[in-house]
Amino acid sequence: MNLWGIMIAVATLAGCGLIISIFLSIFARRFAVKVNKKEEDILSALPGNNCGGCGYPGCSGLAAAIANNKAEVGACPVGGKPVADRIAAIMGVDSGSYVKKVAFVKCNGTCEVAENLYDYTGPKDCKIASVTPGGGNKKCDYGCLGFGSCQNVCDSGAISIIDGIAVIDPDKCTSCGKCVNICPKGIIELVPYDSNVRVACSSKDKGPVTMKACKAGCVGCGICAKTCEYGAVSVEGNLAVIDYDKCTKCGACAAKCPKKIINS
Repeated sequence: MNLWGIMIAVATLAGCGLIISIFLSIFARRFAVKVNKKEEDILSALPGNNCGGCGYPGCSGLAAAIANNKAEVGACPVGGKPVADRIAAIMGVDSGSYVKKVAFVKCNGTCEVAENLYDYTGPKDCKIASVTPGGGNKKCDYGCLGFGSCQNVCDSGAISIIDGIAVIDPDKCTSCGKCVNICPKGIIELVPYDSNVRVACSSKDKGPVTMKACKAGCVGCGICAKTCEYGAVSVEGNLAVIDYDKCTKCGACAAKCPKKIINS
């Protein structure tokens, strides 16, 4: 190939490269995904656990929701108030009052007080046990099965299985909500950390049925509701329920509870 041919080939390649680069530049500008700077800053402020405790698919999902005003700045249960304050500064709003929450097992049915239907010999997993006859070996349909599915997903080591039921250490709990989501009985909930009044039962059966299954169950007598001067306690579906927004933590309901299933 002579010199002229080489020059033509080089010029052709250079021209093609130029045309392709121009096309790619136009394509990139036209189809570029716009980046929300606030969203990026919020994602950087979040702890990065991607636990889903906020109700969104990971920290990126929550960051997008907050940036688009679809979630509160304090929606991250793991980050707590420090993270809420940082995100509030990014969004240019006030973080407001933040209530720290911890997981609580609404069951007091230890081995000593809860009756069993049969001896369970299957895999020690609550989700598997919950689909066996009777929804598990416990006579109470709402009781903690005690096989530790919640304990297995807890990254902070806040859950222990003691005397047949899950027990949560509030000082270790990060309120990520993993235990809440995995419990097949739905008896774990997030409650205010500083509240000393909690109902340790989930049974919605009538009193006589509850008592046959567990000596430490709520019988729905309503004494707690009648005792509370602030309207913070009610009985719903044969079960005492605490309204934490109204509760003054006086402990009067716990003192009057005949079954002693209200903690204080």
